[in-house]
Amino acid sequence: MKSKVFLFGAVALLFAGIGVYFGVQQHTPAAPESPAVATFFAQKMEDANGNMHTLAQWQGKTLILNFWATWCAPCVEEMPELTALQTELAAKNIQILGIGIDSPSNIRAFAAKYKITYPLYIAGMTGTELSRQFGNQAGGLPYTVIVGPKGDVKKTYLGRLNIEQLRNDLNTL
Repeated sequence: MKSKVFLFGAVALLFAGIGVYFGVQQHTPAAPESPAVATFFAQKMEDANGNMHTLAQWQGKTLILNFWATWCAPCVEEMPELTALQTELAAKNIQILGIGIDSPSNIRAFAAKYKITYPLYIAGMTGTELSRQFGNQAGGLPYTVIVGPKGDVKKTYLGRLNIEQLRNDLNTL
């Protein structure tokens, strides 16, 4: 009788262990498909409030990475549209991230003046190199990248965004 109880207990523990293993596997984000995305997720950046963030927290979501600067007129012009779009897309597990290629003081002053509803990170001049890894060989701004939930680059845009085109592209992904 004791051997049957021991056997059932051992089998139950085995299946519990298997369940835990597969449960963890399902919730662990897959490694990004793009080397640029892997580099992005490996970084930590300061936000406009001075708090440091690990960018890997965004893995598994569709991301719209918008490289911008306070001195870039087309960048500033598209930010209210991106703010409105973030409100619209929040329920769809899509996140806009502003990657500022500017000084911390300029980005903080900009963030205090304008009410941007998506995270603004301070990349400084390293943001230029990061945007090049995403395909921005000209180094122009604004530069926007759609990253899929599997870490693959879906589309890039150089210059001021056409928000309707961006919406259409997001709908087809």
